Amino acid sequence: MPNAPRRAALVAATAAVLLVAGCSDDGDKPKDGPTASGSGLAGLADQKLTWTVCPPPSTAEGGGPAPSPLPGGARWECAFMNAPLDYADPGGETIELALIRAKARNTANRIGSLLFNFGGPGASGVTGLPSFAKEFESLRSRYDLVSFDPRGVGRSEAVECLDDRELDAYYAADASPDDDAEEKTLTDNLKKYAAGCEKNSGAALPHVGTENAARDLDLMRQVLGDDKLYYFGISYGTELGGVYAHLFPKNVGRVVLDAVVDPNAGVEDGALGQARGFQLALDNFAKDCVARGDECRLPGSSVAEIESFITGLLAELDKKPIQGIGDRQLTQTQATNGIAQALYSTEYWPYLEQGLDEADGGQGGLLLALSDSMNGRNEQGQYSNIQAANAAVNCVDFKERYSVAQAKAKLPEFREASPVFGDFMGWAMSSCSQWPVGGAWDHPDVSAPGSAPIVVVGTTGDPATPYEGAKAMVEALGEGVGVEMTYEGEGHGAYTGGSACVKAAIDAYLLNGRVPAAGTVCR
Repeated sequence: MPNAPRRAALVAATAAVLLVAGCSDDGDKPKDGPTASGSGLAGLADQKLTWTVCPPPSTAEGGGPAPSPLPGGARWECAFMNAPLDYADPGGETIELALIRAKARNTANRIGSLLFNFGGPGASGVTGLPSFAKEFESLRSRYDLVSFDPRGVGRSEAVECLDDRELDAYYAADASPDDDAEEKTLTDNLKKYAAGCEKNSGAALPHVGTENAARDLDLMRQVLGDDKLYYFGISYGTELGGVYAHLFPKNVGRVVLDAVVDPNAGVEDGALGQARGFQLALDNFAKDCVARGDECRLPGSSVAEIESFITGLLAELDKKPIQGIGDRQLTQTQATNGIAQALYSTEYWPYLEQGLDEADGGQGGLLLALSDSMNGRNEQGQYSNIQAANAAVNCVDFKERYSVAQAKAKLPEFREASPVFGDFMGWAMSSCSQWPVGGAWDHPDVSAPGSAPIVVVGTTGDPATPYEGAKAMVEALGEGVGVEMTYEGEGHGAYTGGSACVKAAIDAYLLNGRVPAAGTVCR
């Protein structure tokens, strides 16, 4: 079942949604709630964290072994921070948020803690940060590197919806119905998913939105002992960073937003943007295949012919799934998810080529494995809660609700935007139609007058957060705040994309405070 527009692309049943927060006169305290130093929160801001050696990730975080030691042998440390369940009642019930850190190598020149959010929403930072340890090692020269499982994610009071067997069926189901019976099945599946989330996590659902996560960031800043927030947000993490800057502009230190969500996009615009973004990435994949001639395993001597092969393969899978992994088959929906997953990075293109070739021969195991990766399923058949959290955050953020019938009426525009992904992205707009909790905003307010400069990095070939989002974020942050950089390349995220130019510019900013020139272009 594909995800609606906004964050992770074709993943779980979700819709794209966000919250309009008020901005105070002094820039520190939002009109509609207390800051972490306000009444009822002073005790939480003064809490002392107990850091211990990190355990292996939980099933909700994706499982696997404990994080490997850092270069030089230092070990990762983990802790829990208490935060209000509801910031409107800061003296009420609290929840635990899981944190991970790698301490700075050079304590004499330490700046503070650099917080990371890797996107989703729903991605575990406790597992994500160790995965990218080598890419961010240069930043550990002057920062403690810190990430966290946002509320509703992983070990931070994880949202739960369906069990593993139910999720297998859910993700295999047809997410682009062709007739009335299939439309009813889609609606029934959305109802079942939403009912499962309400049954298992109903009390938490109203409180997992992005504004609360931004308030959690400010509480972390204080608990970690920093006067300003130092932050690196990727994908959905850019939206979280933008909302933080709006709520707490005077608390912004050095902030990088990479792979930028368009803050002006609602459900429909966000979905169309992602459809076009993934289509562009597929076009670029096909161009590369054509340029390699006979080395490419896919049939066709032009982009159009290769993409016609792909759409034909997906149409056949709609009629009849093929052998997948074990007793599981590869369906059209899972194949489309697998293709989307492989477009996040050029490093995955060889697997996409191989997977499409094998599927053409009746073996769908590789595309199914790619789809499983997107949906958070491990080889043991256990699911992380990335998609449950993704659904919960999206649906409590954005207030717009598209019925199945309303989504169907938009399909022609989506098909024009992308012959491969259009149907799936269009139907996915209905993903929050059965959600038990209302949404908060049409799109997030990220205006941040008075904030320190924020570096905003867009990648021209980004499939999930199209390049145009970076310019939109800079404009929405306001004059003198956003500083735009461009990476002319492929993939989702510039800093980890292999560009020495991007890395040098961002490191100079974060480590030494040298703001890059607006309009800087890296290749």
